[in-house]
Amino acid sequence: MSETKHTNRRRAALMAASLAIAGAAGSAQARLAPGDDPFYQYTGDTPLENIAPGTVLKTRTVPYHVVGFALPIKTTQLLYRSTGQLGQPTVNVTSVIQPVFALGRQKLISYQSFYDSLNPDDEPSYAISGGLTLGGLILNVETALIAPFLSQGYSIVISDTQGQRANFAAGREYGMNTLDSVRATFNSPAVGLAGDTKVALVGYSGGAIATEWAAELAPSYAPDIDRRIVGSSMGGVLVHPAHNLHYVDGSAVWAGIMPMAIVGVSRSFQVDLTPYLNDYGKQLSERLQKASIINVLAQYPGLTWASIAKPEYATPERIPVFVELANDLIMGTGGTPSAPLLIRQGAGGELEGTLGNKPGIGRGDGVMIAGDVRTLARDYCARGVKVQYGQSELLSHVGAAAAWIPETLVWVNDRFAGRAAPQNCANIAPGNPLDPIPAP
Repeated sequence: MSETKHTNRRRAALMAASLAIAGAAGSAQARLAPGDDPFYQYTGDTPLENIAPGTVLKTRTVPYHVVGFALPIKTTQLLYRSTGQLGQPTVNVTSVIQPVFALGRQKLISYQSFYDSLNPDDEPSYAISGGLTLGGLILNVETALIAPFLSQGYSIVISDTQGQRANFAAGREYGMNTLDSVRATFNSPAVGLAGDTKVALVGYSGGAIATEWAAELAPSYAPDIDRRIVGSSMGGVLVHPAHNLHYVDGSAVWAGIMPMAIVGVSRSFQVDLTPYLNDYGKQLSERLQKASIINVLAQYPGLTWASIAKPEYATPERIPVFVELANDLIMGTGGTPSAPLLIRQGAGGELEGTLGNKPGIGRGDGVMIAGDVRTLARDYCARGVKVQYGQSELLSHVGAAAAWIPETLVWVNDRFAGRAAPQNCANIAPGNPLDPIPAP
């Protein structure tokens, strides 16, 4: 073969490879972002307030995508009616992934993603349908977590727990979006679940916010779904947001989550907290309006509340509206779960740059506080809930997730098998008080 022919063939091969890569990227980018996609918009004539939560408004079928590449897994996406943090009617999107083979009785996992973002384009539904964003890569990683359930014949529903405005850290809204997502799944003829199908709630970190709030709100907000819940597994739990703000204050890795949460909570409650921030705090708030957790981890080492607030608001508890919002987000204040709980919490936060020697806080996993989680678990035990609590003393937030995943697989399988739920309430050590913050 001549050099010229060899060169031409090599160029042709390179061109073909380039076109294939471009085609794959183009396929992923062809999916409209949620803000531009008509599927995400409700255009019906009936006012939303006259539509029951969980009602399916639109349906479409898409392949399940991983980093933009389609897999032969059926996914049904639903636009459904839900409820915002203030009780206002909203719409949201969820994705139902169904196994290729499902033997025996149908089983459903409501998996809550830890995509933690202020950017609506990072929603799980967009990543699943083929969209590519930096924050959306988190959902792609989580594919490995749901794959074992799919392989066992479970159907998986993954909602955009933060809603279409990406209201990061708005716990009650997370919970209602989750419950209405499950409602929509059962209401959808396209999904076709049997009437006796049960569901387990599963989520870690940001996903634990949605899982826990859904579990505690279910008896009052969605009793129809509450009857179907066999149990809820969660890990790395945000119990008392005001405590967590002090815990991550000055952290080498997690400090940036503080201004991110301020933006998200302000957005969800439709209040403006910027008047209490100094110039740097306002600049940071503006910069993070569409930030993902990927944009803040380890990028603001040593950031403190004092560095972003005006001097007269040396602690956030001096701000009346902050006190009101933070108290509304304390877990356990919205009701009592009916089904058993599995809770895993790390306490080795020093590994992720967060010191645990602050008064009234104790140790945590770097972002979540073990003493707060123990008290929540003990409170639920006192209310008659079967709680299996595990504390990983030497593991941080990321490390404890590795312990929680296999534990959850076994525990969830046992719940669907009808085995008695374990509980170790008598052995859970006392934790921190979860009292509401006094009004300033």
